This record gives sequence, C-alpha cells and structure tokens, in this order.
Amino acid sequence: MFRLLVVLLLTLLLTRPGAAQPSVLNATLDGYEYPFPVKYLPLKLEGQALRMAYMDVPATARANGRTVVLLHGKNFFGAYWRETVKALTAAGFRVVVPDQIGFGKSDKPDIHYSFHQLAQNTRRLLDTLGVQKAVVVGHSMGGMLATRFALLYPEATEKVVLENPIGLEDYRVGVPFQRIDQAEATERKSTEESIRKYHATYYPNGYPKAHDEWLLPLAAQTKSPDFAKVARANALTFDMIYQQPVVYEFSRVQAPTLLIIGQSDRTVVGKGLIKDPNVLAAMGQYPALGRRTAAQIKGAKLVALAQVGHIPHLEAFGKFRDALLGFIQ
Repeated sequence: MFRLLVVLLLTLLLTRPGAAQPSVLNATLDGYEYPFPVKYLPLKLEGQALRMAYMDVPATARANGRTVVLLHGKNFFGAYWRETVKALTAAGFRVVVPDQIGFGKSDKPDIHYSFHQLAQNTRRLLDTLGVQKAVVVGHSMGGMLATRFALLYPEATEKVVLENPIGLEDYRVGVPFQRIDQAEATERKSTEESIRKYHATYYPNGYPKAHDEWLLPLAAQTKSPDFAKVARANALTFDMIYQQPVVYEFSRVQAPTLLIIGQSDRTVVGKGLIKDPNVLAAMGQYPALGRRTAAQIKGAKLVALAQVGHIPHLEAFGKFRDALLGFIQ
C-alpha cells in the first residue's frame, strides 16, 4: 500500500500543470502531459495493430456546432497547438487535434508512410467522432496533409487553412536524393543540440526560450532505448515529404482556402543536403511561394505576416489567431 501511494504521489508531481517534464521519454512520449485529455483510435495498417493519439476538445463558450481539425508539422506534435485550441474553443468550436501515426503519442511503426494514408486515418478519426465536415488547419507538413485531405475528401472539408506549409515547391528539383537508410543514420545521431540548432532556423528574430517547451520532449526521446523507432519513423516521413509533392495539385482544391505565411520563413526540407549555394538561395522563398500558391487555389486568401518565421501560431500568436478566426467565423 505504501509503495502504491508513493507511485501515485510521484505521478501527480510529474503530471501536474507546470511540473518539470521527464528528461527521458520513449517513442510514444509516455509520461509527458498534453494540455488536454488524450484518447486513442485503434487502427490496423499493413497487418499491424496501432494506436493513433488525439485530443478532442469541446467548445468552452456557446457551441456553434462546427469542428476544426489541427494538423501538426513534422518536427512537432499536437500539444503545440495549445493556445490555438483555447482560442478556437472560446469562439465556440469543437477542436480535434490528432498526432499522426509516426508522431507524438501515436505509434511509430515501420510501414510505408503516405499522405493518402494519413488523410484516410484522419477521416476515420472524424467518422468515429461523428464529425461529417470540418475546417482543416495544417502547419508545415500538416499543410501538405491538409491539402491531400481536401483533395481526397472535399465533401468533408468546410474550409482549409495553410500555415507556412511545406511542399509549396517540389523538393526533388533542388534537394539531392537520400536513401531511407542514410536518412535514418542521420536521425539516429540527433541530440538536443542538433535539434535546437534546427529549430532555431524557424525563428529569424532569435530563438525564444519559450520554444523549449516543444523542443525538450523531442530531445528527451533521443535518450530513450527505443529512440531507434523514432529515428526510423522520422526517416520514413522525410521520404514521404520528398517523394509525394502536392505542389502540382493546388488548382484542384475546391474548399475556401486561407494561407497564413510568415514572410521571413526560409524552410527547405532537406536543405542540409544542398551543396550549391545558388540552388539553396532560390528555394524556400516563402513570400513568392505564398503568392504563387494563393493564385493557384481559386478564391484563396493570403495573409502575409511581416518579420515572422515558420511558426506564426507560436511566434506571432495574436496575428495568427486574428487571421484564423476572421476567416472561419
């Protein structure tokens, strides 16, 4: 009984709001607290029984009967949408935040990853929750997934919001090909220092200490015995991004679309592989990419955020929130 009480006390101390998070986290972030309750959707993919984690947060104000789905980026997980969820639920929206298979608290199987499969998983989640139509918001890699979702399921897509999405250009044109085993070997060498160095590129005005909240869980995974699962999933999803562009299909998006583009973003997936400085300089030009993409999507609206980098919903939350709510309300 005494040992049970000690375990319960330690659990409360580790998971209470504001508590220090564990310094070592496994592949599914067990022991790391998300800002809202986490549930799991069972899936079976390629013969494997898997779990897809998600948060389903009800409106905190008078419910308007509408749902927003928030799709995370590649180097992130659903929890970093916390303030966006609060703003949306306060405006009457139900908010669903999945961790895609291969990310966050979801399982990280060794399978063929595709945006089609992730979109299908997301649709199955919405069907399970009884959501027939949703506003789909995607950041970074989530923007590629939101685009694929809208193309596959136009009847389920009320509106689309793309926040500094990657995939506005075809990386195969300028980024040298890398085999999955090569990418995996690089991922296995990840440390807190290397992750911090990369995440710093998201902030052209200087890395904010507050971002550690979303960086340290990723760093804690590198210290886990099962980090190999994370590294493998990271390599496989890098290949997914590289091999499965959506840039040629924007003209087919039917849903009303908003692009929120931080103008100082210069993200290029695989930029470390580019040896020619002229090629690198020509890629990741988000001001031009945003304008071109908005012109390709019929009726799309573009909100350009000056002096903002890759993650407006963290770096310039007020401006992001106003643009988002102004479009979907």
